Amino acid sequence: MTSQTLNTPTAEQIRRAPKVLLHDHLDGGLRPGTIIDLARATGYEASLPETEPDKLGLWFREAADSGSLERYLETFAHTCAVMQTREALFRVAAECAEDLAEDGVVYAEVRYAPEQHLEAGLTLEEVVEAVNEGFREGERIARDNGHRIRVGALLTAMRHAARALEIAELANRYRDTGVVGFDIAGAEAGFPPTRHLDAFEYLKRENNHFTIHAGEAFGLPSIWQALQWCGADRLGHGVRIIDDITVTEDGEVRLGRLASYVRDKRIPLELCPTSNLQTGAADSYPEHPIGLLRRLHFRATVNTDNRLMSGTSMSMEFEHLIDAFGYTLDDMQWFTVNGMKSAFIPFDERLAMINDVIKPGYAELKSEWLFRQTAATSETSPEESW
Repeated sequence: MTSQTLNTPTAEQIRRAPKVLLHDHLDGGLRPGTIIDLARATGYEASLPETEPDKLGLWFREAADSGSLERYLETFAHTCAVMQTREALFRVAAECAEDLAEDGVVYAEVRYAPEQHLEAGLTLEEVVEAVNEGFREGERIARDNGHRIRVGALLTAMRHAARALEIAELANRYRDTGVVGFDIAGAEAGFPPTRHLDAFEYLKRENNHFTIHAGEAFGLPSIWQALQWCGADRLGHGVRIIDDITVTEDGEVRLGRLASYVRDKRIPLELCPTSNLQTGAADSYPEHPIGLLRRLHFRATVNTDNRLMSGTSMSMEFEHLIDAFGYTLDDMQWFTVNGMKSAFIPFDERLAMINDVIKPGYAELKSEWLFRQTAATSETSPEESW
């Protein structure tokens, strides 16, 4: 336990706590019912493995729970298939913002690959504009429902394709209208980030932000390349940095050169605990490297990755970590502030979110714990209190 105050949150408090999400895939977070609706509208329904929402949601979770990143990525064929029209992209983006806000997320960066949504004739620009408009609509609906959220888009290039520079230029063109940065994703083995150096060099020249999927299925070399060759601002996952950390039998912790660099430079790790269990990057929540990385004060953040495939939410991720490590509201706030510090929006806006939204939100939750304790004490009879 990292806090001296035993303010362990309830499930309801976890949901209400302000949360920041940096690593979430738009095509990995659809509502099962929406997939079915969109499939019916486009004639794709016969290709779905299930046509009832509950059964379809279960199919996605079981298909993704294979221990293989490659098998995990196969599930996206169905979600991308129904995200090929402006109307579909708008709806999926709006529902994404609504769902995150309902779960207490106040800031999110949601990523998607525009190149995967062109099969029905949309242009790259039309894809981006539809998603941006959907996020704005979802933010509006969330406000009407009493929630606040801000969503920024990360444009992703697929690392096995050859459009990274084109997508990087697209991200730069829309950087003032909802797109906050760039990413590359897809199977890591055999497709190193250095294949896309022209895109990263372009973004650096343009003073733009980017994260790179690295250190998930592949190990330390992918992290080293993402940082030292490509210049990533953040590491998408980065969980395999644990391979450069040694814990001796007597409990002494030794950091290798790369792990020391990542910690000392405060490079954010976009850790996704449940997803990591599914892809075999960790064996269980108690054994997940996030516990040690938090103790060593790495810039660790908590994320969902793919809410549909993992059957998860930010609240559920924190529930698992609280059960595994005894985390408290103080720890939740620490992870959340880390996330906001690492976001790709201007510094003054990050600072305002931390000081005006996140810290007051956690202060209120902690005061609730204090009053619960006071109420429990007051229920003690006078004789017992003496």
